[in-house]
Amino acid sequence: MKSVRIGAGLGFYGDSWRPVRASIESGNVAYIASDHLAELTLAILQKDRQKDPSAGYARDCVPMLTELWPLAAPRGVKFVMNAGGLNPHGAREAVARAFREKGLKAKIAVVTGDSISDRIDELQASGETLANMDTGAEIGAVRDKLLFANAYLGAAPIAEALAQGADIVITGRVADAALSLGPLMHELGWRWDDWDRLAQGLTVGHLLECSGQASGGNFGSAGDWAKVQNFLHLGYPIAEVSEDGSALLTKAPGTGGKVSFDTLRQQLLYEVHDPHAYYSPDVVLDMGTLDFDDKGNDAVRITGASGARRPDTLKVVAGYHDGWMGIGQIGFSWPDAYLKCETSANIIKGLVEERGWKPDQINVEYVGYNALLGANADPAQRDNLNECFLRMTVRTNDRRIAEGFSRLFPWLGLSGPPYAGGLRGSERARELLGLWPTLVRRDLIEPRVSVDVEVVA
Repeated sequence: MKSVRIGAGLGFYGDSWRPVRASIESGNVAYIASDHLAELTLAILQKDRQKDPSAGYARDCVPMLTELWPLAAPRGVKFVMNAGGLNPHGAREAVARAFREKGLKAKIAVVTGDSISDRIDELQASGETLANMDTGAEIGAVRDKLLFANAYLGAAPIAEALAQGADIVITGRVADAALSLGPLMHELGWRWDDWDRLAQGLTVGHLLECSGQASGGNFGSAGDWAKVQNFLHLGYPIAEVSEDGSALLTKAPGTGGKVSFDTLRQQLLYEVHDPHAYYSPDVVLDMGTLDFDDKGNDAVRITGASGARRPDTLKVVAGYHDGWMGIGQIGFSWPDAYLKCETSANIIKGLVEERGWKPDQINVEYVGYNALLGANADPAQRDNLNECFLRMTVRTNDRRIAEGFSRLFPWLGLSGPPYAGGLRGSERARELLGLWPTLVRRDLIEPRVSVDVEVVA
């Protein structure tokens, strides 16, 4: 029975590709599925593109590929990555330029058609409301402030690019699991309406999409995480998928980490609202019928996925200008570290009020007490902190207020509570981008999707 081995690549823009070397050198993989786009990454890339129109892609794809391609090419390993972000052609141009400088050769495909930012009026004329899928609000509230809008594409254009002989496939916004499902569809010849096999492929892609998280990274609670060995050389997960859809999840031999029933079930439920209806552009997965058979020695067999017909709509994430943020920080040590921070926060609020500033929101965090735990922080702990840092931010539509906010903090160094250090702020206001999730009929998007393969030599 034919099978194909796919290794996890990056899980977000800026993640490490060091573990990918082991998957290529000793993991016997045929593909690396590399996910560079977290939910907010397009907003980061939009800020890059505002500064430089040739930017807008995940720039780490260039050093990653120039380092790993000399290892991958002789072994026939191919890459599928969504590092194109808002500018897939720009990503390919940058990779091609770096390859030519180093004498590397490859067929690089670009998948486009996910961007709909210039089609808003057309789509509304076709009957699409583009209402916020979370709140129901009409898009008119942000229409004039939109900066980008991209649909989550499925696996079909990736499979098509591979069928055209691509060695490296660079996409824009696609569903995370599609990076693995595309190679599976190409290699194993599954039908696009074989919902159960598609569901198995979606399961595999979902387990691989977060780099080391399925092999022991970010694992467990209490003392469970300490049972994971050798974080220093943690290996990324690898899936061997057979024609019948069954999969074996493992990692490269000799690498650190842990692949087990527990690490995989944790990743399986990561970012999942309804385990019985996990939507993707290609299939709707019911995780309730899955069977994870832990074979030991970092090997888990996965079978039993159930799939339902793919949805008639695609999710779209749009970004819009949502004001400005100002930030300031100052730190204090024991005794009374928390009280000093709380007193300082009240001083800053008083200064804001005296100036007549009316920001839309003021956020106060006490780093060392509740910056991570929020309302779940234990009040009994706050009066005995060794150190505490006050971090305050404001959100406002007035850029001058955002820029002036950080200038309120230096005065506290000599004229506030006994000061220890950590004074920090930026007089440059940070632009805030809001996200607008919506749905669009797929038959209005997919006819515009295109695949372009270029030989780099």
